[in-house]
Amino acid sequence: MSKAGGDKLLVGLIGAGIQRSLSPALHEEEARHHGLRLHYQLIDLELSGATPEHLPTLLAAARAMGFAGLNITYPCKQAVIPLLDELSPQAQAMGAVNTVVLHGGRLVGHNTDGSGWAWGFRRVLPEADLGCVVLLGAGGAGSAIADAVLSLGAARLRLVDTDPARAQSLADALNLRYPFRASAHGDAAQALQRATGLIHATPTGMAKLPGLPLAAELLRPSLWVSEVVYVPIETELLRTARALGCPTMDGGTMAVGQAVGAFELFTGLKADAARMEQHFRQLLEHRRN
Repeated sequence: MSKAGGDKLLVGLIGAGIQRSLSPALHEEEARHHGLRLHYQLIDLELSGATPEHLPTLLAAARAMGFAGLNITYPCKQAVIPLLDELSPQAQAMGAVNTVVLHGGRLVGHNTDGSGWAWGFRRVLPEADLGCVVLLGAGGAGSAIADAVLSLGAARLRLVDTDPARAQSLADALNLRYPFRASAHGDAAQALQRATGLIHATPTGMAKLPGLPLAAELLRPSLWVSEVVYVPIETELLRTARALGCPTMDGGTMAVGQAVGAFELFTGLKADAARMEQHFRQLLEHRRN
């Protein structure tokens, strides 16, 4: 149901190290175009010394304060699930939540990461070969992207995670929906043999965790590379891949795509994706200057 008509909406983001997030500006500006007053509050676990164990308290406070919804990011996308009243089919399938809508006192979990990644992928790498894709990271973002890339038609998906059991668990869950197409691998070097594409879905490369998530020599020009990190927008992985001539997709496209989906869930209004992406790129340029 639309929230337009002069109402004021309170939404927010729960995560760790999120002070550089562009979500507040993106959501508030898009709301302004719809005649809606919206305030987007950052709830940074690092600043308060909180952990995912404090999620019950934070969700109770959001209920009491009349929040319409919350975005959820690292490290809470999976930890939040047992605390919710209901999950959308997408969130249930992906085993991760990045958007919680509060409605009638109930907390309903959704996931717009997968659809957001797919939206960006179709726009930026429409001709990419999906014959054999490697995904680094089987956490919240990785789980959503894994489902999305298989739904786009990837023939094979190889999962690599620092926790091999987590990668295997995700592969097993995916194979229930996409039989015999997902597999867990012990290391990136093994997984990248004869691969056509690489998706990076770990925090490595963020401003506070700089560096490469894999050895540079494992990259090659025939490999397309998709990044999920967008602060900074050009990570060391992207710089290395571009220098080799790899087709690339930065993390900004997924950030915009998931924000479009979350905005529509929060407000009931149709977001203008092109306008939101233009605003996102303007914000990045302003930050660089």
